[in-house]
Amino acid sequence: MKYIDSHTHLYAGEFDADREAVVQRAVHSGVSHLLLPAIDSLYHKKLLDVVTHHPQLCYPMMGLHPTSVRENYRDELTTVEKWLATPALKFYALGEIGIDLYWDKTFDQEQRIVFKEQLRMAINHDLPAVIHTRNSMEIVLEIVEKENNSLLRGVFHCFNGNLDQARRAISLGFYLGIGGVVTYKNSGLQKIIETISPVHLLLETDAPWLPPVPYRGKRNESSYLPLIAQKIAEITNVSLETVAEITTRNAKNLFKIS
Repeated sequence: MKYIDSHTHLYAGEFDADREAVVQRAVHSGVSHLLLPAIDSLYHKKLLDVVTHHPQLCYPMMGLHPTSVRENYRDELTTVEKWLATPALKFYALGEIGIDLYWDKTFDQEQRIVFKEQLRMAINHDLPAVIHTRNSMEIVLEIVEKENNSLLRGVFHCFNGNLDQARRAISLGFYLGIGGVVTYKNSGLQKIIETISPVHLLLETDAPWLPPVPYRGKRNESSYLPLIAQKIAEITNVSLETVAEITTRNAKNLFKIS
C-alpha cells in the first residue's frame, strides 16, 4: 500500500537531529510523497533544502502562514509571489494559508486581507489552497464562499469544524485533511468522519505536531500515517487498502502529482 502525507513540516527544527532516519521510516511505512507547507520567509531556505535532498519524495508549497502575519505582511506576500514566479521551481500548492485566532488576535484584520489575497494567488497560479483554521472556521468558510470560482480548490488542513461545516467545505470543492486527531477519543472528529466518504478526505500528519495514538504527547512523523488511515478505515467500515487507495488518488489529483 502507498500513502501520501499531504501536510508535514519535515524541515522543522524538531527533525534536525535525525531527519534522514525519519525519511527512511516514512518510506518503509509506505509513504510515497510528502507535501511540505511553507510558513514564512525565515523558513523558505530550510524547506527548499529538504526538497533538494529528496526531490522524488518531497513536494513544496509556498505561502504565508496566518500566525506569521505581522506589520511586514506586504513584504512577505511579495516574497511569496517572487517564489511562485521563479521558473526553476515548481510549487504544488498555496499553503499553508488561512486565519488563526487562537494565539493572538492582534493582526485579525491583516490575516483576513492576507488570506483573501493568497486565495486569489492560488486562482491566478492554478494551485490548490491548503487552508489553516484555528478558532476561525466560520470566518474562513465565509471568505472562501465569497472568493470561490471554478479554479479555487484545495484542502481544509487539520479539519476541526462540525458536520455542517464539513459539508460546506466539500460543496466548495475542497477536501478535508485528516490527521492524528481522528484517533483521539474525545475529539468529536470521529462522529463527522462516520458520515463522510473517504472520497472527500486526504491523509496528513502535520508533523512534528498532533501525533496519533499511541504516540500522543510525542513528536509526530510521517511513518505514523498508516495509523491514521487505519482509524479512518475502522470508522467508515471500509478496508485499509481502500482508504490508502482513495486518499492517495485524491492527493495526486489535487496536487497534480503524476
